[in-house]
Amino acid sequence: MPKIISNFFISVDGVIESPDQWHFPYWNDEMGAMVEAGMQSAAAFLMGRKLYEEWSAYWPTTDNDQDAAMSLNNVRKYVVSNTLAKADWNNTIVISGDVAARLRELKKQTDGDIQMSGSATTVRWLLANGLLDELNLLVHPIAVGHGRRLFEDTPTHPLKLVKSETFKTGVLNLTYVPDAG
Repeated sequence: MPKIISNFFISVDGVIESPDQWHFPYWNDEMGAMVEAGMQSAAAFLMGRKLYEEWSAYWPTTDNDQDAAMSLNNVRKYVVSNTLAKADWNNTIVISGDVAARLRELKKQTDGDIQMSGSATTVRWLLANGLLDELNLLVHPIAVGHGRRLFEDTPTHPLKLVKSETFKTGVLNLTYVPDAG
Protein backbone atom coordinates (compact mmCIF):
# COMPACT_ATOMS: atom_id res chain seq x y z
CA MET A 1 0.00 0.00 0.00
CA PRO A 2 1.27 3.50 -0.74
CA LYS A 3 2.70 5.47 2.14
CA ILE A 4 2.33 9.05 3.32
CA ILE A 5 5.93 10.24 3.70
CA SER A 6 6.87 13.53 5.33
CA ASN A 7 10.20 15.28 4.75
CA PHE A 8 11.74 18.13 6.72
CA PHE A 9 14.88 20.22 6.78
CA ILE A 10 15.43 20.56 10.53
CA SER A 11 18.13 22.08 12.71
CA VAL A 12 19.79 20.12 15.49
CA ASP A 13 17.65 22.11 17.97
CA GLY A 14 14.44 21.11 16.19
CA VAL A 15 13.75 24.30 14.22
CA ILE A 16 11.95 23.89 10.88
CA GLU A 17 10.95 27.50 10.31
CA SER A 18 12.61 29.46 7.48
CA PRO A 19 15.10 26.82 6.32
CA ASP A 20 16.03 29.22 3.52
CA GLN A 21 17.82 31.22 6.24
CA TRP A 22 20.10 28.37 7.44
CA HIS A 23 19.88 25.26 5.25
CA PHE A 24 21.61 26.18 1.97
CA PRO A 25 25.24 26.08 3.21
CA TYR A 26 24.65 22.34 3.79
CA TRP A 27 23.14 21.57 0.39
CA ASN A 28 25.28 19.23 -1.69
CA ASP A 29 24.93 16.55 -4.35
CA GLU A 30 24.06 13.87 -1.76
CA MET A 31 21.14 15.91 -0.43
CA GLY A 32 20.10 16.89 -3.94
CA ALA A 33 19.99 13.24 -5.02
CA MET A 34 17.95 12.29 -1.96
CA VAL A 35 15.45 15.12 -2.51
CA GLU A 36 15.22 14.33 -6.23
CA ALA A 37 14.59 10.63 -5.53
CA GLY A 38 11.73 11.59 -3.20
CA MET A 39 10.21 13.87 -5.80
CA GLN A 40 10.52 11.21 -8.51
CA SER A 41 8.85 8.56 -6.33
CA ALA A 42 5.88 10.80 -5.53
CA ALA A 43 2.61 9.78 -7.11
CA ALA A 44 1.04 12.73 -5.27
CA PHE A 45 1.98 15.54 -2.93
CA LEU A 46 0.18 16.44 0.31
CA MET A 47 0.35 19.79 2.08
CA GLY A 48 -1.42 22.04 4.50
CA ARG A 49 -3.08 25.32 3.56
CA LYS A 50 -0.19 27.60 4.57
CA LEU A 51 2.36 25.70 2.51
CA TYR A 52 -0.09 25.54 -0.38
CA GLU A 53 -0.49 29.32 -0.31
CA GLU A 54 3.28 29.85 -0.29
CA TRP A 55 4.14 27.29 -2.96
CA SER A 56 1.21 28.00 -5.30
CA ALA A 57 2.36 31.63 -5.41
CA TYR A 58 6.00 30.65 -6.09
CA TRP A 59 6.35 27.48 -8.18
CA PRO A 60 4.06 28.27 -11.14
CA THR A 61 5.90 31.53 -11.88
CA THR A 62 9.53 30.93 -10.85
CA ASP A 63 12.46 30.93 -13.24
CA ASN A 64 14.56 29.06 -10.66
CA ASP A 65 15.01 25.28 -10.52
CA GLN A 66 12.89 24.44 -13.54
CA ASP A 67 13.07 20.67 -12.92
CA ALA A 68 11.52 21.03 -9.46
CA ALA A 69 9.02 23.58 -10.76
CA MET A 70 7.87 21.28 -13.57
CA SER A 71 7.58 18.34 -11.21
CA LEU A 72 5.63 20.25 -8.55
CA ASN A 73 3.43 22.04 -11.05
CA ASN A 74 2.38 18.79 -12.73
CA VAL A 75 2.14 16.27 -9.89
CA ARG A 76 -1.24 15.60 -8.25
CA LYS A 77 -1.47 17.76 -5.11
CA TYR A 78 -3.81 17.48 -2.14
CA VAL A 79 -4.31 20.34 0.30
CA VAL A 80 -5.67 19.57 3.76
CA SER A 81 -7.84 22.53 4.75
CA ASN A 82 -11.25 23.28 6.17
CA THR A 83 -10.89 26.98 5.30
CA LEU A 84 -9.62 26.94 1.70
CA ALA A 85 -12.59 27.07 -0.67
CA LYS A 86 -10.75 26.21 -3.89
CA ALA A 87 -7.27 25.56 -5.22
CA ASP A 88 -6.18 27.12 -8.50
CA TRP A 89 -2.74 25.51 -8.78
CA ASN A 90 -2.66 22.87 -11.52
CA ASN A 91 -3.74 19.35 -10.42
CA THR A 92 -4.67 20.44 -6.88
CA ILE A 93 -7.59 19.10 -4.88
CA VAL A 94 -8.72 20.46 -1.49
CA ILE A 95 -9.44 17.81 1.15
CA SER A 96 -11.81 18.92 3.90
CA GLY A 97 -14.49 17.50 6.14
CA ASP A 98 -13.60 13.97 7.26
CA VAL A 99 -9.95 14.35 6.26
CA ALA A 100 -8.83 11.10 7.91
CA ALA A 101 -11.33 9.01 5.97
CA ARG A 102 -10.50 10.79 2.73
CA LEU A 103 -6.76 10.25 3.20
CA ARG A 104 -7.27 6.56 3.92
CA GLU A 105 -9.18 6.29 0.65
CA LEU A 106 -6.49 8.23 -1.24
CA LYS A 107 -3.83 5.85 0.05
CA LYS A 108 -5.82 2.91 -1.34
CA GLN A 109 -6.41 4.65 -4.69
CA THR A 110 -2.96 6.14 -5.24
CA ASP A 111 -0.45 4.19 -7.28
CA GLY A 112 2.69 5.22 -5.40
CA ASP A 113 3.68 7.21 -2.36
CA ILE A 114 2.19 10.50 -1.20
CA GLN A 115 5.06 12.83 -0.34
CA MET A 116 5.08 15.88 1.91
CA SER A 117 7.59 18.63 2.56
CA GLY A 118 6.96 20.92 5.47
CA SER A 119 3.43 21.43 6.79
CA ALA A 120 4.28 20.76 10.44
CA THR A 121 0.71 21.17 11.70
CA THR A 122 -0.51 18.64 9.15
CA VAL A 123 2.28 16.19 10.03
CA ARG A 124 1.47 16.40 13.74
CA TRP A 125 -2.21 15.77 12.92
CA LEU A 126 -1.29 12.82 10.67
CA LEU A 127 0.80 11.28 13.45
CA ALA A 128 -1.97 11.76 16.00
CA ASN A 129 -4.43 10.05 13.65
CA GLY A 130 -2.21 7.14 12.64
CA LEU A 131 -1.90 8.30 9.04
CA LEU A 132 1.79 9.16 8.72
CA ASP A 133 3.83 6.18 7.54
CA GLU A 134 7.31 7.68 7.41
CA LEU A 135 9.06 10.78 8.76
CA ASN A 136 12.29 11.76 7.01
CA LEU A 137 14.41 14.34 8.79
CA LEU A 138 17.45 16.01 7.28
CA VAL A 139 19.02 17.15 10.55
CA HIS A 140 21.41 20.03 9.88
CA PRO A 141 24.39 20.55 12.21
CA ILE A 142 23.32 24.01 13.28
CA ALA A 143 21.50 25.33 16.33
CA VAL A 144 19.23 28.05 14.98
CA GLY A 145 18.12 29.12 18.46
CA HIS A 146 14.73 30.53 17.50
CA GLY A 147 11.78 29.70 15.30
CA ARG A 148 9.01 27.18 15.03
CA ARG A 149 9.91 23.62 15.91
CA LEU A 150 8.47 20.46 14.43
CA PHE A 151 7.11 19.26 17.76
CA GLU A 152 5.87 21.94 20.13
CA ASP A 153 3.34 21.21 22.87
CA THR A 154 2.36 17.90 21.29
CA PRO A 155 1.51 14.51 22.73
CA THR A 156 4.22 11.87 22.80
CA HIS A 157 4.68 10.03 19.51
CA PRO A 158 7.03 7.02 19.77
CA LEU A 159 9.08 6.64 16.60
CA LYS A 160 11.39 3.91 15.37
CA LEU A 161 14.57 4.73 13.42
CA VAL A 162 14.65 2.53 10.30
CA LYS A 163 17.40 4.24 8.28
CA SER A 164 20.26 6.63 8.94
CA GLU A 165 22.97 8.15 6.82
CA THR A 166 25.47 10.95 7.36
CA PHE A 167 26.18 13.29 4.46
CA LYS A 168 29.64 14.79 3.95
CA THR A 169 28.32 18.13 5.24
CA GLY A 170 27.41 16.56 8.59
CA VAL A 171 23.68 16.52 7.79
CA LEU A 172 21.97 13.42 9.15
CA ASN A 173 19.42 11.77 6.87
CA LEU A 174 17.12 9.98 9.32
CA THR A 175 14.03 7.93 8.50
CA TYR A 176 11.51 7.12 11.23
CA VAL A 177 8.25 5.18 11.28
CA PRO A 178 5.60 5.32 13.99
CA ASP A 179 6.40 2.77 16.70
CA ALA A 180 3.26 1.09 17.96
CA GLY A 181 5.19 -0.50 20.79
